Amino acid sequence: MILKTFHTILLTTCCSITLAQNYKPAKFTDPDRLKKIEAAYPVIDQIYKDYAVQNHFPGLVYGIIVDGKLVHTGSFGYTDIKAKTLATPQSDFRIASMTKSLAAMAILKLRDEGKLKLDDPAYLYIPEMKNTHYLTKDATPVTLRHLLTHSAGYPEDNPWGDRQLAVSDAELLAIYKKGVSFSNNPGTGYEYSNLGFATLGYIIKKVSGKTYEQYINENILKPLGMTHTYWEYTEVPKDQLALGYRWLDNEWVEQPLLHDGAYGAMGGLITSIEDFSKYIAVHIAAWPARDDAETGPVKRSSIREMQYPWDVSYLSANAKTTTGRPCPNVSAYAYGLRWAKDCENRVYIGHTGGLPGFGSNWNMLPDYGVGVVSFANLTYARASYPNSAALDTLLALSGIKPRTLPASAILEQRKNELVKVIADWSKAKQSGIFADNFFLDYFPDKLKAATEEAFAKAGKTLTISDVVPENQLRGYFIIRGEKANIRVSFTLTPENPAMIQEYHLDVIDI
Repeated sequence: MILKTFHTILLTTCCSITLAQNYKPAKFTDPDRLKKIEAAYPVIDQIYKDYAVQNHFPGLVYGIIVDGKLVHTGSFGYTDIKAKTLATPQSDFRIASMTKSLAAMAILKLRDEGKLKLDDPAYLYIPEMKNTHYLTKDATPVTLRHLLTHSAGYPEDNPWGDRQLAVSDAELLAIYKKGVSFSNNPGTGYEYSNLGFATLGYIIKKVSGKTYEQYINENILKPLGMTHTYWEYTEVPKDQLALGYRWLDNEWVEQPLLHDGAYGAMGGLITSIEDFSKYIAVHIAAWPARDDAETGPVKRSSIREMQYPWDVSYLSANAKTTTGRPCPNVSAYAYGLRWAKDCENRVYIGHTGGLPGFGSNWNMLPDYGVGVVSFANLTYARASYPNSAALDTLLALSGIKPRTLPASAILEQRKNELVKVIADWSKAKQSGIFADNFFLDYFPDKLKAATEEAFAKAGKTLTISDVVPENQLRGYFIIRGEKANIRVSFTLTPENPAMIQEYHLDVIDI
C-alpha cells in the first residue's frame, strides 16, 4: 500500500513535467571534422585515378558530399574519345539504376499526398494487371510495395531490361495483357526487377496525370536546383554529354545511346556530379530525426522510410574491406535503394547503376554525414569499388566519428536515482523508480549480493561516468574502480514517466 501510494504521488507530481519527452537529436561533436576529411583528398584522388586506369575507363567523375555540400570533386579521361572532350563534374552521364530511387521518392510523395497507398494492389492503377495469373491460386496480388522492394515475383531481368529503355507505354502494357512470367509468388522472395520499376513509372503517370519524367522534374529535380539533369540524351548539350563505351579487343567501342521511354524510371536519368550531389544531400539531410522545418521536396520521414531495409537481409560472412580485412556484412533492399551494415556496425545506403556504355554508384553513411558518388562511361563499370575504397580511406585517415546521441532527461534522471539505490538495495522498493515487473524479475537480496561482489572486485570507486544512451530509453554508465570497472545497464518502460524495467551489472576487467 505504501509503495502504491508513493508511486501514485510520483506520477502526480512529475507527469506534468515529463509528459512530453525532451528529445535531443544526435549531433557531431568534432568542430574540425571537415578539415580532417580534407586531408584525405589526395589519397582518395589517387584511388580513383588508379582504378580508372587499371579498368580501362574512358572517363570517370566523382564527388564527396559532407553535411549536405559537395566538398570535393575529381575527374579523369574523356566523355567523347574522338573529340577529346574532357570529363568534368559538369559532364552528364547516364546513371542507369541509380534512377530507381527517384521513382521511389515520387511514389512516396504521391503517397504522402494521399493519392495512393503502398499496399494497394497494382491492378487498381493498371487494370491490365487485374487478371494476372500467378504461380498458385492462393498468391497475393502484386502491390506497390512489392514493386518498390523487388519482391513482386518477377524474374531478375538485368540483361533484358537494360535494352528496354526506349519502349512505349503501349509495349509495357502489352506485357501485362499477355501475362507476366513469374519466378516466385509476390512477397515470397527478392529478385531484381527492372520491369517492376518501369511499372512504377507508369503508375506515377496514372496517379499524377503527368508522365513520370514531368512529375519527377517538377516535384524533385527543379526544387533541388538540378537544372542539368535530363531524361532524353538528345536534349543534353553535346559538349556535356558523356558517350558510352565498351572495352573490346584492347580498344574502346562506342555504344548506341537509347532514347527515353517507358523504362526510363528504372534507369534512364542523365545527370552530372554537381547535380546529383544535391539529391544525395537530401538523403543525408534526412538524418537525424528532428523538429526543424521541412525544406526538401519530400518529408524527411519519408526519405528515412525509403532507406529502411524492408526486404530480406542477406549475410555476407566472407566479406572483406577494400584493404582485404575480413568484415562480414548484412545487406537488404529498401525502396529503390540498397542498405548494408558492416562488421563495425556502420550503415551504408546507396545504389549502383549499370547499362551498356555506363556504370555508376553512390553510397553514403548517414550516421557520419558523408557520401560519395562516381560515374564512368564504360559498360557495367564497377564504380562501387572505388567508392567503397574512398569511404574506407576517408574514415581511416580522418578518424571522424558518427553523431553522438545525447542522453534524454529521463535517462539521466533514472541513472542518478539508480546510483543511489545501488548503494543501498534495501531501500530499492521505496525509491519509486522501478516498474511493476522489476521485483518480480529481480530480487533485492540477490541484487545486493551481486553488487557487493562486483564492488569487491572493482576496489575503491574512482569516478562514475555520464550515462551513455543507446536510445531515448536505454543506456548504461560505468563505475570506474581501482582494480576493475562496473558497467550498469538499464532499460526504461513505455510508461510516462518511464520506469526502470530491466537492469544488468557486469564487471569489466581493466
